[in-house]
Amino acid sequence: MSSGLVNSVGIVDNLRRVQERIARAAERSGRSADAVTLILAAKTVRPERIREAVEAGAREVGENYVQEARLKRLALEDLSIRWHMIGHLQRNKAKDALALFDMIQSLDNLRLAQELSRRAQQAGQTVRALVEVNTGLEESKAGVLAQDLLPLLEQVSVLPNLSVEGLMTLGPLMPEPEQGRPAFVALRELAEQVLRASLPNVTMGHLSMGMSADFEIAIEEGSTMVRVGTAVFGPRG
Repeated sequence: MSSGLVNSVGIVDNLRRVQERIARAAERSGRSADAVTLILAAKTVRPERIREAVEAGAREVGENYVQEARLKRLALEDLSIRWHMIGHLQRNKAKDALALFDMIQSLDNLRLAQELSRRAQQAGQTVRALVEVNTGLEESKAGVLAQDLLPLLEQVSVLPNLSVEGLMTLGPLMPEPEQGRPAFVALRELAEQVLRASLPNVTMGHLSMGMSADFEIAIEEGSTMVRVGTAVFGPRG
């Protein structure tokens, strides 16, 4: 049996298992599996392996870097894929990101929001974005702090051609997935606070939280998008 066939079978089986785990976690939270979107976290994953997962039923792919996304979009342009920017986005990459991604999940400062808005106006499009929140207060991670979220959104909400559709967070790395639950609870509670503020062009339809190690906990706490890489592709992609 060729190594390519082994990889194909592994990805297909892994994807099915992840989808089953998503469905069970959604049921525990009183929702259907359709309420949770699986995004393939594809950083460093080769295009042919992404193709295997998409041909097996996945439809959403997340990338951390603009250049890597550009090359993979080219290699996979025959497939119907929705692309998400899930890594830190620099302002000087805003124009490229608008051309490559259907959603920016890592908006975390006003200057980036202003640049995205300006570029979107020029292109005649609207940016769909999530605001990244550093719920774990980890210095090594990007994201706005909880206390700064509403002030940021008040400024972002008046920018043209920019629609904030929810929040994103990276759960803290913990020995046990259950230990990360407070970060997901915090993001859900922040979304509820934002909704009460009734800001224009700001909705909270999406909570992007949960990765390979903790996505079931995140779903139980209201996640609508999980970003899963290792559990589908293996440790090396």
